[in-house]
Amino acid sequence: MSTTTVPGPAAIGSTAEAAPDPARTRRRRALAQWGFVAPAVLFMLLFFGYPLVRNIVMSFQHYTPSTFFTGKAAFNGLDNWRHVFGDDLFGKALWQTIVFTIGSLIGQFCIGLGLAVFFNRRFPLGGVLRALMLLPWLVPMVVSGIVWRRILDQDTGVLNSFLGLFGIGHTPWLTSTHVALLAVTLVNIWIGIPFNTVILYGGLQELPREVYEAASLDGASAWRTFRSITLPLLRPVVTVVLVLGFMSTVKVLDLVLALTDGGPADSTQTLGTLTYQDSFVQLDFGTGAVVGNVLVLISAVFAVFYLRANRNEGK
Repeated sequence: MSTTTVPGPAAIGSTAEAAPDPARTRRRRALAQWGFVAPAVLFMLLFFGYPLVRNIVMSFQHYTPSTFFTGKAAFNGLDNWRHVFGDDLFGKALWQTIVFTIGSLIGQFCIGLGLAVFFNRRFPLGGVLRALMLLPWLVPMVVSGIVWRRILDQDTGVLNSFLGLFGIGHTPWLTSTHVALLAVTLVNIWIGIPFNTVILYGGLQELPREVYEAASLDGASAWRTFRSITLPLLRPVVTVVLVLGFMSTVKVLDLVLALTDGGPADSTQTLGTLTYQDSFVQLDFGTGAVVGNVLVLISAVFAVFYLRANRNEGK
């Protein structure tokens, strides 16, 4: 005959004590999560938050080279902002930044997408050619600017020598106020094509082949397939490419300095070069901070529109 053992009060108490406390478990989990997040938050505050706040404060100060030694910079209110927005060069640099950025993005994306579609087909030495495509992107931008400055030289440049074979006169690519911005934009397009090609090519590789097989069975033409299937499916990758391209193009500095140094007659001045000129040539760090804040504001507005577009697309 089996006997049933009834646990006494002491056993019941020990079982209750051994049960985990839900509140304590949640606290430990929250502490563990913050432990993983804290280093990233600290890094962002130190290397992004502090410089941003410091730049905003500097834009309201009369900040001179002596300030680096004395640590004192008098607040001058909105004087720096009035000086920048009242300068005709700022409006010119802003317009040229817009033209340079839009032209670069369109050229880089269209040519990059065309090359990505081309390389998406298998053919001999395709992998080698894709690897060689990365060279312009891997070379430092200053080096690319110096090389292209020699190529575009009006008197001894390779490009004008080649065009001379067809009876085309020497074009002042970098010394004409009408052509210099176009030349700088074309060089920036050349630099950005490999990045666009690689990212878009990777996106094409991830598209489902079954959809293309169904379109082929339905008799869809190549252009109809590209317009109705490839582009809609590639939209998330296209968004990433355009956002990254915008962020890297709107603040370009080293390429313009290597090619034209903002000239001739400020025809290639952008907000990036204007910030450099004000801060490190004129040594007026307050106005340089103002132009830098304008660049940050433009990037922030673009980021907000990007996030809203993605959110609406997700819905």
